[in-house]
Amino acid sequence: MEEYVGKVKLNYDRYPGEDFYSDGEVEDELLEIVKAQPPGEYDRIVGEKLSWPVLYHLSSLRWNILEWVPMEKDARVLEVGSGCGAITGVIAKKAGTVTCVELSKKRSLINAYRNRDCDNVTIHVGNFKEVEPDLACDFDYICLIGVFEYGQSYIGGDTPFEDFLKILLPHLKQGGRILIAIENKYGLKYFAGCKEDHLGTYFSGVENYAAGGGVRTFSRNGLERIFQNCGVEQYHFYYPYPDYKFMTSLYSDARLPGKGELCDNLRNFDDDRMVLFNEKNAFDGLTGDGLFPVFANSFLAVLGDDFPVTYVKYSNDRAPEYAVRTEILRERGLTCVRKHPLCEAAREHVRQMETAYHKLAEKYEGSGLEIDPCRLVERGDELYAQFAFVEGTPLVETLDRFLEKEDLAGFQNCFQEYRKKIGWNPDYPVSDFDLIFSNILIKDNKWYLIDYEWTFGKQIPPEELAFRAVYYYFQEDEKRSRAARDWAMRELGVTEEKAEQLWRQELEFQNLIRGQRTSLAQMRDLLGRRLMEPLRWIDRYEDGAAVNRVQIYEDTGEGCSEEQSYFVREAYQGDQLIELKLSFRDNVKLLRIDPAMCPCIVKILRMTLNGQRVPLEKRKVLLVNGRVVKPGDREADVYQPSLVFPTEDPNININLEGMELRETNELCASMEIVRIPLRIASDVCAGVKKLI
Repeated sequence: MEEYVGKVKLNYDRYPGEDFYSDGEVEDELLEIVKAQPPGEYDRIVGEKLSWPVLYHLSSLRWNILEWVPMEKDARVLEVGSGCGAITGVIAKKAGTVTCVELSKKRSLINAYRNRDCDNVTIHVGNFKEVEPDLACDFDYICLIGVFEYGQSYIGGDTPFEDFLKILLPHLKQGGRILIAIENKYGLKYFAGCKEDHLGTYFSGVENYAAGGGVRTFSRNGLERIFQNCGVEQYHFYYPYPDYKFMTSLYSDARLPGKGELCDNLRNFDDDRMVLFNEKNAFDGLTGDGLFPVFANSFLAVLGDDFPVTYVKYSNDRAPEYAVRTEILRERGLTCVRKHPLCEAAREHVRQMETAYHKLAEKYEGSGLEIDPCRLVERGDELYAQFAFVEGTPLVETLDRFLEKEDLAGFQNCFQEYRKKIGWNPDYPVSDFDLIFSNILIKDNKWYLIDYEWTFGKQIPPEELAFRAVYYYFQEDEKRSRAARDWAMRELGVTEEKAEQLWRQELEFQNLIRGQRTSLAQMRDLLGRRLMEPLRWIDRYEDGAAVNRVQIYEDTGEGCSEEQSYFVREAYQGDQLIELKLSFRDNVKLLRIDPAMCPCIVKILRMTLNGQRVPLEKRKVLLVNGRVVKPGDREADVYQPSLVFPTEDPNININLEGMELRETNELCASMEIVRIPLRIASDVCAGVKKLI
């Protein structure tokens, strides 16, 4: 049975009649969006909805993982696990035909509606193992984007991942490629405190999935073993950064990242995360030791020939008219750099780069600052700006070396040389606004400007350009010498008032670039994802070891005593949450909980005895040496009193008399706590009438 949505064909011959996989109501929301809105509106909707599933499924940045792949226009592509079509559209734009396989009908409909203008897409709905015999055997590309890790669930058997590949390989034509995008189980972000993407638990992959689960990701060596076990002799690894979902850069073994490049690391949007260490500094060490391929967060494995492209950088978290792709590629033994517009609106932005080159070359002639030559190439619909590839040391690294050696004089001389060069011919009416240190390379004592995308036909004072470079240089790395920063600011003569003015100018520039889009950096904050820093918790715990602990007293009828008390280890879940699970015998008449050893406010979120709610609202059940701040709704199912304690010895007593007890009992409690100064606690109590 077949159905058409626009020009997209859906094949239901292998559909079992029921979706066995669903994300629930969010899929209905996605279906309504793609039915009503064209793809050009998705990024606006993402910014309005502020929803992780909407961001994940509809963001145009999802295309980045495959948009750069130089597919032939008549290529036949198989996409396994096409889901809601986050990647299908970019494949359809590049290739001749796209055959999708997707288990869920609802997701297939979302895919079809969002790509309904594509006349080269067919979606087979059903389990891959059932659909597979119907598939052709001459695909140029087989794409598994976030799919291979589910092989254990959908293929089964003792060697599901090898079996998965062995099923796919006969469907690949001679010389074809399989593209696998997958997380690295040992990605640095997981060590640093991100939860495992699929299971939502900390360190699952790092611990080799000891707790089980139906998903498996792999190290590079683990993937290589699978490929070799399937007889795959030729394969290549690319490294999407920060990861393959919202890739902004792509590295390869031919072009690995250098120091300072990997600085956008807080890019998980699905959940809160811990921050156990500075990932940028860790990446700097790993890249210096050649270990980036081991700890990259994601892989794009290419089974078959590699591509001439060795590096890609996307600048499409911007307004459409400035969205470009920058790539380094090797062709016929030569290496070059190209900038491509990512949409029709960005073509003029790319076109002006050749003009910018000629104007800057004239401005800086004789300065010792060489401008990387640019040539505009236009063949039919294809347009790009091509630059010579310059190998050299970034100025930012040169400055860093001076600071690392505590050679302030060397830093000062290098900075003065920078000022001299960029200040050349100051009256010429053209300026590159982006003369930051990372855009200048030094080779054999020659200086080269390699990126001048933001060139304007007006004069901008050299001090303002240098201020911007200094500002970003010291903002990117807090370890850089404050003395050097202060010296540079004095040299530029930038007062606090002037710095504030220039900062407002910078914000205006960033707003111009971003347009109406909500950037990924903004999106993380808007989604409300927390960054938790355990080292700060530890410091606070150690500093307040005498107060930040929970002590339990068991009163068997003779009153509370230190002999009948104990401390609960790890009761504090972070700085403000207490979780307790207390076991006691049936001879205990009263439990006393001392939540801290200082004045504080406590809100009891939940308390149960043997699984039943403790009736805290009843008389003589809850006895504390504090006052009620907000008693909650006594008629509600959940009574959550808040209490303020103006004492160094706060205690919460639970009177167990009259309650049904067993031989062994369990009281569970969850409480929020905030420490406050004694004077404030006393003032709050003075304004509260009720004393419990």
